[in-house]
Amino acid sequence: MMKYSPYEQKTENAILPKSLSMKQASAINIEGVTKVYSSGTEALKGVTLAIEQGEFFGLLGPNGAGKSTLISIASGLTLKTAGTVSIAGISIDEDPDKAKSFIGLVPQEFNFNIFEKVENIVVDQAGYYGIPRAEAKVRAEKVLTQLGLWEKRNDTAQALSGGMKRRLLIARALIHDPKILLLDEPTAGVDVELRRGMWDFLRELNANGTTIVLTTHYLEEVEILCRRVAIINKGEIIEEGGVKQLISKLNYVTLLLDTAEPVLDATMVVLRELKIIKTDEHTLELTLNPGETVNDAMRKISAAGIQISNIRNSGSRLEEVFINLIQK
Repeated sequence: MMKYSPYEQKTENAILPKSLSMKQASAINIEGVTKVYSSGTEALKGVTLAIEQGEFFGLLGPNGAGKSTLISIASGLTLKTAGTVSIAGISIDEDPDKAKSFIGLVPQEFNFNIFEKVENIVVDQAGYYGIPRAEAKVRAEKVLTQLGLWEKRNDTAQALSGGMKRRLLIARALIHDPKILLLDEPTAGVDVELRRGMWDFLRELNANGTTIVLTTHYLEEVEILCRRVAIINKGEIIEEGGVKQLISKLNYVTLLLDTAEPVLDATMVVLRELKIIKTDEHTLELTLNPGETVNDAMRKISAAGIQISNIRNSGSRLEEVFINLIQK
């Protein structure tokens, strides 16, 4: 099997640094991809998606939407039924080994030998990319140190906490210095403090040029980390664009009410023109109608006899966009 160094890519005339060889191609280009399992289940229905170099891209969708299937096809682990996929301009059908050399995959499930030592898990992975063991050990020390695992290098994987196991998956995926990192639910089951530490690490990785594709159930992660997002539902991309662009579709406002009494249902009937999300005795949460301003909404509320003590523009929440889209 042909091995490709993560630092170079052969051309007819020269060996170019990977950053230059990928210059003209999207990091990932997916066109018309379908996946039908032997059971007849149609997991993907003609998905088309382009992810550019250097992006931090979010892929959102409910369970069973097709997120993991798409990631698995892009990484070469699952065969597609139809369509084309290229990685850094390399077709996964024509040269799968070369395409895979650009990718580091962090799967949703722990798929390493739990009885193996932490350092060995990372070093052994390097062998799949033709990296000499001596060099692999140097790289393993660097990446395990970055992820706070070097002191655990001689422990078996089963001795690690859930959060450490997640970080071990990331370390293993980075051992060949891939230019594209695919993260399938990387912070599932990780506590808040460790999750934020992982965010910082991923931000730095992306700032240094690594393209990152993230699937997650934590919508907060997408808002904080990603610049663009695609929402997939029932095997189809139903929305795609910049995170700010998507959340601007809902102008979400929280109004603090100047009342100690619950807002009466009868009063709320007067406000039926407004898109009320939630009320309690002290707050009124709503999304503005297209073309409507906060002042427009406040006039309607005041006309209903409700006094407002303060306004908090919560920004448009991606969660609301996501829920609205998948419920259509």
